[in-house]
Amino acid sequence: MSRHGKVLVAMSGGIDSTVTALMLHEQGYEVVGITMKTWDYASAGSSKKETGCCNLDSFNDARAAAVHHGFPHFVLDIRDEFGDFVINNFVDEYIAGRTPNPCVLCNTHIKWRALMKRADAMDCAFIATGHYAQIREEDSRFVLSKGIDDLKDQSYVLWGLQQDVLARTILPLGKYRKTEIRQMAFDFGYPELAKKAESYEICFVPDNDYRGFLKRKVDGLEEEVNGGNFVLRDGTIVGHHKGYPFYTIGQRKGLDIALGRPVFVTEIIPETNTVVLGNEDELNRNEMTVSGINLIKYDHIPEGMEATTKIRYKDKGALSNLYNVDGKVKVNFYEHVKGIAPGQSAVFYEGDDVIAGGIIQRTVLQ
Repeated sequence: MSRHGKVLVAMSGGIDSTVTALMLHEQGYEVVGITMKTWDYASAGSSKKETGCCNLDSFNDARAAAVHHGFPHFVLDIRDEFGDFVINNFVDEYIAGRTPNPCVLCNTHIKWRALMKRADAMDCAFIATGHYAQIREEDSRFVLSKGIDDLKDQSYVLWGLQQDVLARTILPLGKYRKTEIRQMAFDFGYPELAKKAESYEICFVPDNDYRGFLKRKVDGLEEEVNGGNFVLRDGTIVGHHKGYPFYTIGQRKGLDIALGRPVFVTEIIPETNTVVLGNEDELNRNEMTVSGINLIKYDHIPEGMEATTKIRYKDKGALSNLYNVDGKVKVNFYEHVKGIAPGQSAVFYEGDDVIAGGIIQRTVLQ
């Protein structure tokens, strides 16, 4: 009989999820491993051989670890849900002139909900993943906080997890540094995992060419949007581009335009197929509006609350005040912040704790 109950562990076949499963198994949990097949190249519009977390080798590695340690393993096919929700949203957001964050969307709406549903069917009290973050109960709420390894912390991509999900989620790796997890992999007998290089690409765009992915997914897109105008802030046309969906806020490289000085993408206007260019200072913003708020630490955000706001995964964060406006949050930064991209996630922190998060809708320079 398990000392801690039954836990469904998401296993990709990589080092973090494998160590998570083995750690919980060693601690006395009744572990059930599950590997989620989220996509394949055919459905993603590519013919390239699958690599990374969704290939056959990864499935076999996860299953082999489970069999060797004596706990069951299953494969869950969620390609349809992933394609309908995550991939379609990814395409739609770029077509709308925004920069999506598919990992956040997948965690919030696909992976955790699929795990919860399967956990219920298998009578598993908990679910666990190999993310570097921590969860604790405080004042009748479940609080998500940063992992202790600043270089690996993944709380930013988990802001969408709601209270019912956090209540049943175990994140064992949040208390460890990556170097310690690599050593555990050696100790458990998996030196090849400890030496394996990590991938940071979007899982369904493993070559990191999102532009090529969009062209494959949307018939005629390249022909439809090619030839729009590059303009300066005052409206002066300075050249022509390859189509607004193929550019992101803050981009400097790959513009194929010479103005005698470095220029950056400062705004994207899909309605007119226009890409606005400017110098680096023109990327500065001191206010933004965030929608789709998920509250974590508190059941409301106190008016004017001070928070450290992160606007991208590797961002260190910037001090700001938060204001509630018509179901959204207005964020006023103490200092200018560069390259805020609508469509990306904004996550608000109090110390290491996640207060809430949402999707950036618009930005302002005052």
